[in-house]
Amino acid sequence: MDAVIGVLLFLMAVGVYVVCSIYLLHNPYILHKKKHLGFYCKNISHRGGSGEKIESTIEAFTHAVEVGTDMLEMDCHLTLDGYVVVSHDDNLLRQTGYDKTLSSLRFQDLPCYEEKLEVTFYVGHYSSGKDRRFALLEDVFKKFPIMPMAIEIKQNNELLIQKVSNLVKQYSREGITVWATEDSDIMAKCMKQNPSMPYMFTLKRGLLLLLLFYTGLLPFVPLGESLLMFYLPRIINRTYIPEESYLKSRFAVSLLQKLTMRKSLFEHLIKRGLQVQLFVCNEQSDMEAAFAIGATGVLTDYPTLLSNYIKKHPLPPPPPPTTY
Repeated sequence: MDAVIGVLLFLMAVGVYVVCSIYLLHNPYILHKKKHLGFYCKNISHRGGSGEKIESTIEAFTHAVEVGTDMLEMDCHLTLDGYVVVSHDDNLLRQTGYDKTLSSLRFQDLPCYEEKLEVTFYVGHYSSGKDRRFALLEDVFKKFPIMPMAIEIKQNNELLIQKVSNLVKQYSREGITVWATEDSDIMAKCMKQNPSMPYMFTLKRGLLLLLLFYTGLLPFVPLGESLLMFYLPRIINRTYIPEESYLKSRFAVSLLQKLTMRKSLFEHLIKRGLQVQLFVCNEQSDMEAAFAIGATGVLTDYPTLLSNYIKKHPLPPPPPPTTY
């Protein structure tokens, strides 16, 4: 008899937990204060829109802004003489044809970009442009003082992090510049250096987010992040061919799609004031799929295409500010 009562009490407790979890998933304001970011971005230009102009150049960033982008995404590295340069790669072979690292060269000695570059997330497609020079992060800040930007730090380099942070402070950009990196150790240093900047989920924190979601614990847990930036899985092995062997498996990509593209998860995060940005969508059908699943924004190499898509398919306005 005692065993039966114990089982019933356990089932009741589980039932109460499930009901509370589901209710709070849809009504997170009961436990959490909504985040209020200084930007709301639907059109995010990946590397400045690397399908329309040479990636990460001033020309690319200028073009993206002119066609209506809401945010510029970029990566930064440090030259031998201490300049913060906008570049996706440290090794310059892919971008310039020279097998040298950016960090081993002085800024004035950096070679020019190739005349044509293949678009990383759109195999077989190339971009070109008049501007083939590497850009300084400071020059990008000067030219676009109020444009939101996501800056990815790929190397565990404390001097680089410090210099990026100093530039953000110098140009009063803390509220509109995002720390971005997949590495939790790097992110910890970024946050320590400048905790006033919003930041994205790292890979480790993203996995934890999924674990919390599937165990029902997410509604009870506070989140420091402001953005979830993640692959739209359907592009993998179609427009984007990954280096990772495990992502070449159709089963793995299908599983990734089922586990991560959950509208209820995205809706919960958005209600808590976070933004969900999916990448890299270079075809209209992928843009449509990203917004349909609940993304607030899309990263693309083709900002003109995305701007035209949004004009033809108006998206809901951002949620109004609410005080909880």
